[in-house]
Amino acid sequence: MMAGLPDISLSDDKMACTMEEMREQCDEVLSAADKKLLFYFYLRYDCMNVVRLLKNPEAEIEPYGNFTMEQYTDMLTSARELNFNVHRYPAFMSEFIRSYEYNKDKEGFFPEDAMMLEYLQYAMKCPNRMIAEWYALTLDINNILTAMIARKNGWNVGDYIQGDNEVTEMIRHNNTKDFDLSLEFSYVKDLMKIVDEEDPVQKERRIDAFKWVWLEEKTFFEPFSIEAVFAYLCKLEMLTRWERLDPVLGKARFEEIVENLRGEAKVPAEFKVGAVHSPRKVAEG
Repeated sequence: MMAGLPDISLSDDKMACTMEEMREQCDEVLSAADKKLLFYFYLRYDCMNVVRLLKNPEAEIEPYGNFTMEQYTDMLTSARELNFNVHRYPAFMSEFIRSYEYNKDKEGFFPEDAMMLEYLQYAMKCPNRMIAEWYALTLDINNILTAMIARKNGWNVGDYIQGDNEVTEMIRHNNTKDFDLSLEFSYVKDLMKIVDEEDPVQKERRIDAFKWVWLEEKTFFEPFSIEAVFAYLCKLEMLTRWERLDPVLGKARFEEIVENLRGEAKVPAEFKVGAVHSPRKVAEG
């Protein structure tokens, strides 16, 4: 399946493969065990849909989630009534539904952010190491960029940090420019460059480019694995989001950003694009 998929780039101005097409192929080809791993990817859309329906039962939902509209209705009813059906769904979603009425009018409560934190913490427990690392990285990136922006504006950094791990602990207890994170996490230097970007759209592009390169590096030696399938889905998701905004704007800039990041990656010369060894041979070796 992976060998037959079109190559994609963050600078593409047309979708070579849609999310729907990729999902159909996955449904046809993947084992039940692998589909359970991709459940974590699609669960983000379920979380978005639950928040939308809590705000407005008539809201239009994203089509990419794991659950149907009937299942969302069952989830909301089961969570509120504490009936046995609640066990069909991730516990954090049911808990969020039950607490929503109590929290929704609180100052500083943003349901989308609160649900996303719960989702990331759940996904970080995925039994697949690479997938779990992806969600941990996503949370860390959010916190690091948020902390740097908060500091730049003179806000109390601790008020804006979410979750509890090594990164958040360092952010809360260090006053150095990079919170001493560069000593432990090599990618922080790249993030510090991103936070200085004044244009918010350019900043989003650079964040996506950073994530894109991370996915490439993590799957470079296993291009036909479930990890590669997951990475391809994550990339399609980025392309889909940017296509909705503007399919052409910033194409050259994307290419420049990605190439700069690739140039800094520590990939052995013999495995770089254009070298004599192909990804297939690397995987077989």
